[in-house]
Amino acid sequence: MIKINPHIHFNGNAEEAFEFYKLVIGGEYGRISRFKDLQTEGFVFPEEELNKIMHIALTIGSTTILTGSDVPNVLGKVSESENRSKITVTAATKEEADTLFNGLSAGGAVECPIGDSPWGSYFGAFRDKYGIEWMIEF
Repeated sequence: MIKINPHIHFNGNAEEAFEFYKLVIGGEYGRISRFKDLQTEGFVFPEEELNKIMHIALTIGSTTILTGSDVPNVLGKVSESENRSKITVTAATKEEADTLFNGLSAGGAVECPIGDSPWGSYFGAFRDKYGIEWMIEF
């Protein structure tokens, strides 16, 4: 079976965002690598980049891994207002959907308040305070 795990980019605040996601969703870090971990002779990052996240993985449940990274300055900035993608979370209960929606949308912008949808699910969509777009459904 195919397994899909989203990877999202940040402008230097990946660690903060993932701490927030871990607090709201739960899970455990599988790996955290910083740019300083990649330095070798001939491959050096600027001092201001060393503690940025090169790769972070948050294992959620038994099958989902949310990964992300900071974008090095040399590659430019990620546009936090563009549609980078949406992460869909299917909750086990309506109560869990409400908890996830309310927690993750705090400080963000709700695009579709959570509620009964015309297609028969309990659904809501928002952009979190880090610019990542989420859809929560039950």
